[in-house]
Amino acid sequence: MKIFVIGGGGREHALIWKLAQSAQVEKIYCAPGNPGIAELAECIDIAVDDLDGLLAFACKEEIGLTVVGPELPLTMGIVDLFQNHGQLIFGPSKAAARLEGSKSFSKDLMAKYNIPTAAYRTFSDRDEALAYVREMGAPIVVKADGLAAGKGVIVAMSLADAEAAINDILVEGAFGSAGSQVVIEEFMAGEEASFFVFTDGENVLPLASAQDHKRVFDNDEGLNTGGMGAYSPAPVVTPELTETILETIVRPTVDGMRQEGCPYVGILYVGLMIENGHPRVVEYNARFGDPEAQPLLARMKSDLLPVLLACARGALEEAVLLWHDKAAVCVVMASGGYPGSFQKGYPIQGLDMAAALDDLIVFHAGTTRREGMVVNNGGRVLGVTGLGTSVADAIDQAYRGIKMISWQDVHYRTDIGQKALRRS
Repeated sequence: MKIFVIGGGGREHALIWKLAQSAQVEKIYCAPGNPGIAELAECIDIAVDDLDGLLAFACKEEIGLTVVGPELPLTMGIVDLFQNHGQLIFGPSKAAARLEGSKSFSKDLMAKYNIPTAAYRTFSDRDEALAYVREMGAPIVVKADGLAAGKGVIVAMSLADAEAAINDILVEGAFGSAGSQVVIEEFMAGEEASFFVFTDGENVLPLASAQDHKRVFDNDEGLNTGGMGAYSPAPVVTPELTETILETIVRPTVDGMRQEGCPYVGILYVGLMIENGHPRVVEYNARFGDPEAQPLLARMKSDLLPVLLACARGALEEAVLLWHDKAAVCVVMASGGYPGSFQKGYPIQGLDMAAALDDLIVFHAGTTRREGMVVNNGGRVLGVTGLGTSVADAIDQAYRGIKMISWQDVHYRTDIGQKALRRS
């Protein structure tokens, strides 16, 4: 079977790395891809938002399954377009992708179906939003309603920070049309975790547990990012808590979406805040998390392709997932200045040396080739993923690889996975 993966980041590199291991896969294409992906798939120069171009390629090459990595084409309706032309595709419809594309939609769904989350209000008027945060006080969370590349959430620890966030979003247009509304939520304390399930719109198949690290600096300080690292398994998600999450959050979400007339098909990410053993929803994503996909797929023992096909065909009830006993830790190497402005085009040294290590996979995210060299081309550049018999061993292996890789102004956190060690 020919597979077509859409995207060009670390998540897509991990998906292709895993799919390439399937005996059912004849060839993999990726649009637009990156230098790491190019070692496993044929990269096609089509942008992720060129839906017509992507469809034309899939039809021409008689693709057996298209797998959508990033959120943008999902929220634009790529699944609807492909299905209308008889193409099998993995991912949620445009209506279902609103779970990620509109925070107000997702919060309203949670309220309607009694899914535990933070109390909230939605505003499009600056003065009303300012009056609300002054009434509620700080800390408080201000979110741009739409897609903002993981940067539209401001955890305001003071009223001044909250007021500045509201002005930036609603008045200054910091996130463009994604900030036409803001969702203002109560601050939730606790420990975050990432929970993923495959679903065909009715049945759900949970993945192993994982935990992301959103803040740019050690000790969870600095601005929110798309994710600076992740590990799996996450000891904060116990077997008992897994059942609670499935019964009180995941199944009501999937059932609620079906009742709303927009059944959710694909992989559903539930970002959680866990306090005293009680989970609440921080946000949904309509696709694999990045960087959580890297350690999760590195640990997945089962063939990924049959599960993706079962979701797309509405036949997930008999699918199973098996996992390696090893733990996995992914540390993101980023361009200096990220998530703010940063310089591109610096040559990256040490990739081959790191890739030669056992139990280490270097997933490319923001890279490109110039004059025969791999250079940084984005904020998050590499996802260096180590495996080990424990989280501690996986941490050591990931940082062993990182020490071999360098480029000008590279930045990474040095404490990825430490929360797991403290719990164990």
